[in-house]
Amino acid sequence: MPARRRSRHVGEGITRPTLGVAGKLSLAVLGLFGLLPVYWLVATAFMQREDVFSKDRPFFPFNPTLDNFGAFFEDTALLSALGNSVIVSAGTAAVSVLVAGLMAYSLSKFRYRGRNLFMVMFLVGQLVPGVLLLVSLYLMFSAAGLLYTYTAVVLAFTTFTLPLTVFLLKGIIDGLPDEIIEAAKVDGLSNLAILFRIIFPLITPGLVTAGMFAFMRGWSDLLFALTLAGPDKQTLPVGMTTAFIHEGSGDWPALMAASVITSLPLALIFIALQRYFVSGLAAGAVKG
Repeated sequence: MPARRRSRHVGEGITRPTLGVAGKLSLAVLGLFGLLPVYWLVATAFMQREDVFSKDRPFFPFNPTLDNFGAFFEDTALLSALGNSVIVSAGTAAVSVLVAGLMAYSLSKFRYRGRNLFMVMFLVGQLVPGVLLLVSLYLMFSAAGLLYTYTAVVLAFTTFTLPLTVFLLKGIIDGLPDEIIEAAKVDGLSNLAILFRIIFPLITPGLVTAGMFAFMRGWSDLLFALTLAGPDKQTLPVGMTTAFIHEGSGDWPALMAASVITSLPLALIFIALQRYFVSGLAAGAVKG
């Protein structure tokens, strides 16, 4: 009896494409090309300083060392910057998810005058380079007495993460049937209760995705942290730049080792929450 052919659903050719030998080979080459900078970073982190700056630098660390990693944990300023990054990034993620959830729910399920204009202005504002707003934010936070505080850095990062997180969550909430909200109102729930007890649990993948994006922004930003955070509130990008890069010289092996260490939290978070991240992006990209 001939084998039964497996039926293909609509769109499966996009989500699960069938590649030939040439396609697989091309993807493998592109993948290796994309991973080359990562390998170069890791290899440099394990190399001796004299090997890194030699004319015939080896492609592999034949004499690996862990001294470069030890320099990170021996520097109290870097450890303090690590703690600051955790506080700022977690705060940015929490505030971004909360505010973006409220805004997305309002834009998706409420109808009021100026709603569409607000959405357009929100997107247009995202087109303005962040560096152009740096002076304005500096003066605003200085006048409010928030300069050189965690609050200033978190609010600045949240400002630039909201457009993407709002429209991501709005796309997901658009797909939720209005009957759910109407039934909750019949049961006597307020709008806030509906949001926190019904909407948020239903869009958990989207919230995780938005939180990851906001966390990465807070973890990797240099310019705003350098300008708005005081000497005792500096985050890792600023601390690493100050510790390892000097005029006319730079401790590149130690810097690469610090980069590996500071990249691990993001990598572990992404691996742990990957299924939420993928499903959240898919849900936000397709309405209904």
